[in-house]
Amino acid sequence: MGYDTATKTDPESVVPEEWGGMWFLKDELETDHLGISILELEPGGKGKAHDETHTGQEEIYCVVSGSAEIELADRDETVALETDDLIRLDPDESRQIFNRGDERAKLVLVGAPR
Repeated sequence: MGYDTATKTDPESVVPEEWGGMWFLKDELETDHLGISILELEPGGKGKAHDETHTGQEEIYCVVSGSAEIELADRDETVALETDDLIRLDPDESRQIFNRGDERAKLVLVGAPR
């Protein structure tokens, strides 16, 4: 088949429901190199602090609804994103996603080796 389809909830969420949810869809879509995830964060929620040095993948975060702040620890900088904003991150950039807004934030996260 020349394509695959998936639904956000095909895999189990790796984030507890009270904080929102995070669904890794790489396996469901049978991609070889491209990772894609959906992250939803309730107000006050946050993602895991990390970098992708070990995988060598750059990532793009797209805010689908709500707002998010991306803290870049090595730079001591925070990038604020609103609906339809995107950010691309190098593999070695240390980052953490926060929802400091008043509504649930929904992001699509895409990653691939450089």
